[in-house]
Amino acid sequence: MQNLLENAVAVGISLLPFLVLLITLILVLFVLHKALLGNKSLSLSQKFPRQLILLLVYIVSMVLLVVSLPIDSSIRNQVLALIGVLLSGVIAFSSTSIVSNVMAGIVMRITQPFRTGDFVRVSTHFGRVTQKGLFDTEMQTEQRDLIHLTNSYLLSQPIEVVRSSGTVISVNLSLGYDLHHSRIEKLLIKAAEKVELNEPFVQIIALGDFSISYRVSGLLTEVKSMITARSKLMASVLDTLHDDNIEIVSPSYMNQRRLDDLPAVIAKGTTKAPAPDESNPEDMIFDKAEEAEGREKQVETLQEQVASLQSQVKEASADEKTKLQKTLESKQLKLAALHKAEDKKK
Repeated sequence: MQNLLENAVAVGISLLPFLVLLITLILVLFVLHKALLGNKSLSLSQKFPRQLILLLVYIVSMVLLVVSLPIDSSIRNQVLALIGVLLSGVIAFSSTSIVSNVMAGIVMRITQPFRTGDFVRVSTHFGRVTQKGLFDTEMQTEQRDLIHLTNSYLLSQPIEVVRSSGTVISVNLSLGYDLHHSRIEKLLIKAAEKVELNEPFVQIIALGDFSISYRVSGLLTEVKSMITARSKLMASVLDTLHDDNIEIVSPSYMNQRRLDDLPAVIAKGTTKAPAPDESNPEDMIFDKAEEAEGREKQVETLQEQVASLQSQVKEASADEKTKLQKTLESKQLKLAALHKAEDKKK
């Protein structure tokens, strides 16, 4: 009996480091869960990196528990080797594209080359960003369609982002050598000024066999109407040149007819500027991008307000603290509702 009791005490003493470590790890994991995932207002995209951190902590905890077990070193090494093989197998059997997309998504979250709602051109794809995920990025095209581009693809391609402060829009056209370039430049600048482009300028971009190629450009500060502005600029160029009795035809057409006998090819009818159209097709084309941008700005505003209220609550008196706490809870509920609505759309 005494030997049995001594054996039990010896086993208990040998297990004591393991039990202490187990209790410590349980407490640490409980605190980490509360700290990382306790905020219910977090969205799925915000929860995911925190869940990855917890997964790494679990793996490290499991290794520490195995190391602390009172077993033979050879058995312990075999258990650790088995854990390593299992982890390696999971990584090996996982798709390499998934891993690369996750890593690319993490890199893009750190560098932040664009924001939700920005106009972006990647290779042949152009549109407004509607959603940034850890695996892919969603864009809404000019046809109102949605396209998903993997993050690894975005990371390997040059990304052209339209600046929110303004972008230069341009129109190219070709005219014959019989028209002096100084006259054309004045007319093209006049056309750009009609559509209220800032700092318009004209470039001669090519001297062809039969024609001169011009480019008229100007700064557009309201980038959300970029597609409409480009169309208006083309119409203004047509009207301005036709009003000055300048025809716009292909070089081959001009080269094949006798200019003295045939009339100029100018569309008949009024060339007066059409009545201003208040409708904006971009509102329909990029509806999801506009909604996503507005929601992201609303979330950022609420997050700033919540952070400010939290700091005010700490420094406020007892009476003020109650009022501030109610306001804080209201803001947190709105923030949680926005995240919940965003997660449902995903």
